[in-house]
Amino acid sequence: MSEEIRDELRAVARDLLGKAPPGSEADWRRLAGAGWLGLEVPGALDGEDATFAETAVIAAELGRAAAASPYLGTVVLGVGTLNLLERVPGRDELLRDVANGHAVLAVALPDGDADGTLALPDHDADGTVPYGDDGGTVPFRIERRAVQPDGFQLHGQAAFIPDAAEAGHLLLLARDPDGTPVIAVIGPGEAGLSVTPQPVLDQTRRLALVAANGVGISADAVWRFADEPEACVRRLLDRAAVAVACDSLGVAGAMLDATVGYAGVREQFGRPIGSFQAVKHACADMLVRVSVARELVAAAAQRLAEDAPDDPATSVAASMAKSYACAAAVDVAGKAMQLHGGMGYTWEAGIHVFLKRAALNRSLAGSPAAHRRRLAERYRAG
Repeated sequence: MSEEIRDELRAVARDLLGKAPPGSEADWRRLAGAGWLGLEVPGALDGEDATFAETAVIAAELGRAAAASPYLGTVVLGVGTLNLLERVPGRDELLRDVANGHAVLAVALPDGDADGTLALPDHDADGTVPYGDDGGTVPFRIERRAVQPDGFQLHGQAAFIPDAAEAGHLLLLARDPDGTPVIAVIGPGEAGLSVTPQPVLDQTRRLALVAANGVGISADAVWRFADEPEACVRRLLDRAAVAVACDSLGVAGAMLDATVGYAGVREQFGRPIGSFQAVKHACADMLVRVSVARELVAAAAQRLAEDAPDDPATSVAASMAKSYACAAAVDVAGKAMQLHGGMGYTWEAGIHVFLKRAALNRSLAGSPAAHRRRLAERYRAG
């Protein structure tokens, strides 16, 4: 799609999502009717044949409205994962169900915030296995049943998985008995599987701990990546990072606009506070942070849209966007609360909703510090 079409998509999304108070639940059916759930789903499966660049637009507007929805787990990660898999029975049907708003998905990936290499620590002595050269960790493992050679068992756990508690299908990153990263597709009610909600300060996000203790799965439930598995996993981690960066960009933009608007009408000493030099400088600093974040996020989204999962520059762009945009959103939201004065600390102002969301975004899909360490590794390697 052209940039003009994305601008139109952005305007429509802003108008639709902006009608509800911050923190409200987005109407999932309305999102499906607008075609936003199937942006990256093929047209033959009731989708829009679009790219991640368009998905990024909706992710940013959801952040701008601080809307609660399973968009991150279902569309960003769920559809992204399904599109990277081989065509097997059930995959296309699941994509069509997502596009039509009939399915909610959750994808269990490493959270990307252990040591700068975007890895997770081992869950137990034998629970997880490293993947790839970047030190990442696959959270689940698949073992053959000794008494049933055609069957398998799933073990492992992953914490803070977006939208897992409400998902009808769980796509769990695992290593098969041969050591290859695969996706295990299971329902939430399987014996041995537990999905435990993990409450966080941000009430617009729903996260859960997914644990598997000998969950029985068939060979048909093990779906393989169509391309090199390590590169596909890396691509999914980059998608998660950029999508959260998009959300933070939306949060920061909303807080900038709200603060500038408030400074123009709030009077002190008989004049708008926006006329004071200190307030002008603070708003200008907020604008700079938002402008830089916008450029970094746009560059990262475009690289993901170009569909080159083995290009290391994509991961670099994703880390740059995630580290800057998520840190900037916390700073901008905090400054917005300060410049609103006592009103900013009230429940009615709603700024706390954006500040909490920005704070959680900073930790999801890798903290700014972890991504900066990852970027620094380029120079050490050089």
